[in-house]
Amino acid sequence: RKRLFPMLTPTNGWHLAGKKRKQGKRDEDSISLCSLDSGEPSNKRVKPLSRVTSLVNLIPPVKATPLKRFGQTLQRSISFRSDSRPDLFAPRPWGRNAPPPITKRRDSKLWSETFDVRVNQLLTSKEIKRQEVIFELSQGEQDLIEDLKLAKKAYHDPMLKLNIMTEQELNQIFGTLDSLIPLHEDLLSRLREARKPDGSTEQVGHILVGWLPCLNAYDSYCSNQVAAKALLDYKKQDHRVQDFLQRCIESPFSRKLDLWNFLDIPRSRLVKYPLLLREILRNTANDHPDQQHLEEAINIIQGIVGEINIKTGESECQYYKERLIYVEESQRDSLIDSSRVLCCHGELRNNRGVKFQSRSL
Repeated sequence: RKRLFPMLTPTNGWHLAGKKRKQGKRDEDSISLCSLDSGEPSNKRVKPLSRVTSLVNLIPPVKATPLKRFGQTLQRSISFRSDSRPDLFAPRPWGRNAPPPITKRRDSKLWSETFDVRVNQLLTSKEIKRQEVIFELSQGEQDLIEDLKLAKKAYHDPMLKLNIMTEQELNQIFGTLDSLIPLHEDLLSRLREARKPDGSTEQVGHILVGWLPCLNAYDSYCSNQVAAKALLDYKKQDHRVQDFLQRCIESPFSRKLDLWNFLDIPRSRLVKYPLLLREILRNTANDHPDQQHLEEAINIIQGIVGEINIKTGESECQYYKERLIYVEESQRDSLIDSSRVLCCHGELRNNRGVKFQSRSL
């Protein structure tokens, strides 16, 4: 016993039989193994636990959870490592560790919710639907104008000022985008002038008949999109361009849209005009004075869209013809040089499974 418990050896020997140990005031945090097992005999020799093994010390406090302490330890560890490698661990506002930005979403508006409800009660359901589509046409013009101005202000101008791209490259990518803004501002102004104080619009056909021929300006913009997309994809290999575009995507103003999404909005808007006009005509009464003008407007926009599709296809065909590589000069064919339509294109594989590009004209 003296070897096992040298600090507990009394001077007059051990006196355990028939003598109770005087218990003092027990600490709140102190507990023995004997109190944990009441079924054992009371005369069993037990070793009291020290303060270190108390249950209070074994159970973590509520205010400092293990997860929080682990996070603090991990943060201190990262901070320690970042002292020697600041470039790798320096937090970036656009990185994954940053809180997600609040996306600026565009609220969809309805005519019946924007203007006086009492006016709607005087109209039939078909007329209400007609007013909704006319309002959607006007609201779409406003959204388009905002997006085109945003593309120039948030993408074109900063990249030019920061020398991320040259002026020639930006002109190739953005094309004639600036010239489209006044056209749609003109239509928006005409639609608002035709709107009555109660929010309803009596006629829009004559406005569209006079304005739609302006969309011929889309010829050059849509024809340039093939080369613009190819140049933009190539420039994304530059880390400065990629970094700038990624920052814009993670910014609230972009609504999680890439630059090309903004540049493609005019083409998407162009093909939507026939759908909107047909929907307005479908909800217009046969004896309505707007009936004839709407039919004429639909014919105009269909002719413009068809002509632009043809010219865009010719531009795409010419783009790929200029990039054909002939191993021998004898491989050239006059039919390819005179072709104006790209029938198909895609990736092919040789007998070894290696991909190579093939264009069929």
